[in-house]
Amino acid sequence: MKGRVLLTGASGFVGMHLSCYLFENKFFFDTLTRNQLLAISPNMIIDGDVIVHLAGMAHDLKKTSNAQNYYNVNFELTKQLFDTFLKSGAKKFIFISSVKAVADSVEGVLTEDHFPNPQTHYGKSKLMAEQYIQSQPLPDGKFYYILRPCMIHGPGNKGNLTLLYKFVQKGIPYPLAVFRNKRSFLSIENLCFVMKELFDNDISSGVYHLSDDDALSTNEVVSILAESLGKNARFLAVPKIFVKLLAYIGDVFGLPLTSERLDKLTENYIVSNKKIQRALGRSLPLASRDGLSITASSFKKH
Repeated sequence: MKGRVLLTGASGFVGMHLSCYLFENKFFFDTLTRNQLLAISPNMIIDGDVIVHLAGMAHDLKKTSNAQNYYNVNFELTKQLFDTFLKSGAKKFIFISSVKAVADSVEGVLTEDHFPNPQTHYGKSKLMAEQYIQSQPLPDGKFYYILRPCMIHGPGNKGNLTLLYKFVQKGIPYPLAVFRNKRSFLSIENLCFVMKELFDNDISSGVYHLSDDDALSTNEVVSILAESLGKNARFLAVPKIFVKLLAYIGDVFGLPLTSERLDKLTENYIVSNKKIQRALGRSLPLASRDGLSITASSFKKH
């Protein structure tokens, strides 16, 4: 389907990549600005066949955001936009939620059958939006897709990957090698591919988890970053008790290693993508390691 796509949040990391992807694949698309989104109402005319709702309030690692803002942005605005979609001529509504709407920590593999139990205002507000979308009667010929991506990365990525990259770039041994974890990642290329497939095919409405095929340990990620720099990865197995003490000191004095960042770097968080692959009938185009290599190579330019 080469219809018109309407994007919210087009200026964000995912939005900018998706806009380029749509342009390269000859899709017509428009964007809904923040002010237009704030003024949305069910009686407004929507010019588009597919609405992709990317705009939202991201998880605040510094914990300085007002809690109510999460519900105003992630729930209320989504509710208003979905109400507008239901009365419009648009056929599909794609909502970018998060695996954090389900669980902040994972034992085993996270699937769509997992009972949601978010612990943060970010996760709770995303879940409220999901539940509202699922609770509304859906007119014939319309579809909704609630996508729950895990950690998204790609060129222009910011966050823990850039912190790791700087460690490797400076030749500093990675000090957390004693932790043996596995976590899922999602390359921006694979996310855009899934979006295109949803535009082109009428698959069943519902909730879909998004991740690359293979989960990787942080040690493996460090090795991939080192390869992108033509370096040998260096590791240091600092005892866990000492690392946790350093993270506590980081919490108190605002140092780079904090307890939350330590959890992010060393936690197990494996997400299954089997449901979306079955629905699409296709594999994702980019392997986990290849996607991270592309992201790592992009860091050289900055």
